[in-house]
Amino acid sequence: MLDQRFIFFAMALSAYGTISYIRAILAKGSTVRPHRVTWGLWTVEGLLAFVSETQQHVGVAALTTLMLGLMPAIVLLTTFIAKNGTWEVTKFDYVCGGLSVLGLIYWLASNQPLIGLLSFVVADQLAALPTVRKAWLDPESEQSQTFVMGSLYTGITLLTLQEFTTAGASFPGAICVLDAIIAFLVITKVGPKIRRAKSAT
Repeated sequence: MLDQRFIFFAMALSAYGTISYIRAILAKGSTVRPHRVTWGLWTVEGLLAFVSETQQHVGVAALTTLMLGLMPAIVLLTTFIAKNGTWEVTKFDYVCGGLSVLGLIYWLASNQPLIGLLSFVVADQLAALPTVRKAWLDPESEQSQTFVMGSLYTGITLLTLQEFTTAGASFPGAICVLDAIIAFLVITKVGPKIRRAKSAT
């Protein structure tokens, strides 16, 4: 396992990824358009997860979870400043957002820690689906660097855990995998490639 001081390196990666994303959003002629449903829910979930991990004495690793709430909050605020606007919200996005909120409510109301935690992780994944779908349909509307950094810093967080517990590993682990998937979709542009191949046949 890594020394826990690597947590601060992971936090720096998070900040770098967020700053690069904000610059891309605000750049003149930019095609990067964040999805407010995803980033808004990520803000709430990251901050709630930080409070939960603090109560469960996860330790210094909880600081990276705090970043999972603060960094999306900054991105969300940037969407209201950017002139290029945000991705259009569809019925699919509302459904995912609604289910994510229900998962959060269940987590807050649950008296069973493990089931509550799993519902929280599912809620986070549901919140991400609108952005996953967007990365599949229009990878040019996203920036891969942000999600690469996100996957790296949550991966480092996992490696700094002194003991692998469900409370400490579930949330950053899910984010690590999810960010890697989004980064892959954006970098490879596999969605448009597959659609073009189908239309050519």
